[in-house]
Amino acid sequence: MKVITKFFWNLVYTFLGRISPKTLASIHYRRSTGKSLNWKKPQSLDEKINWLKFYGDTSRWSELADKYRVREYVANCGFENMLVPLIGKWDKAEDIEWDKLPNQFVMKTNHGSGDALICKDKQSLDTKYWTAEFSRLLSSKFGRFMGEPHYDKIVPCIIVETLLDNTKQRINSTSLVDYKIWTFDGKPAYIFVCHNRTKDSLIVGVYDLDWNFHPEFSVSTPHYILSDQPIPRPHSLDAMLNAASRLSKGFPEVRVDFYEVDDKPYFGEMTFTASAGFISYYSPKFQNLLGSLVKL
Repeated sequence: MKVITKFFWNLVYTFLGRISPKTLASIHYRRSTGKSLNWKKPQSLDEKINWLKFYGDTSRWSELADKYRVREYVANCGFENMLVPLIGKWDKAEDIEWDKLPNQFVMKTNHGSGDALICKDKQSLDTKYWTAEFSRLLSSKFGRFMGEPHYDKIVPCIIVETLLDNTKQRINSTSLVDYKIWTFDGKPAYIFVCHNRTKDSLIVGVYDLDWNFHPEFSVSTPHYILSDQPIPRPHSLDAMLNAASRLSKGFPEVRVDFYEVDDKPYFGEMTFTASAGFISYYSPKFQNLLGSLVKL
């Protein structure tokens, strides 16, 4: 029965994503919160993210959500030194020059989420499988399924970047630690930190700008597991905050993500619609607090 229900909703999402993304967003919001989305007077962060999708100025969202094109914006803002080194870029999976890639690298599409190939040993890589997989990913309509039309305007490509060493961080983590900075028209406010990321779960926590830990702002779920203790302040936090401030200027809200390896900050991405505007891991108090910082 669950399989049939999931199949039904997938059909609904695919259909509405094509003809009425706003209706799709309303359905997603009701299914995730049990409430109707207040389009006329949005209050929470999720409500305002969804309002901005359809009524805000999204003219630059596609450019800056594009993991390839955003690199130029970051460089033009004066933070080229924070970019993870780019190894290659291809428009077709069949054109990937596997033999020229180093033994370790990260490969991903510029318009998706969670689709990265983290290669630690190219010799054991099934390149035929991954060529087919990236061909499929290039043709996917990531934004259509969750009501994020700006993603469908991105011209898809494949990029390869240097694999950052997650063993050279301030904490032991099975993955790179994500420092996700919530910013509002050039003003950083809070940092959402994720570590020990696996396919099924990750450890999370919210910090203010003085690096005070706020467990009351998070809701632990089977996937987003609240950290049981604070982690050390990143050495380069001030540099991250400075970059987030400059990169976010002129946008009512955007989350700017960073990593830190060997105490050096690296830019990750800019996200205008975090969790598509259906965030399950923040408390109602924090949802409203962040929402109050978004000026429509």
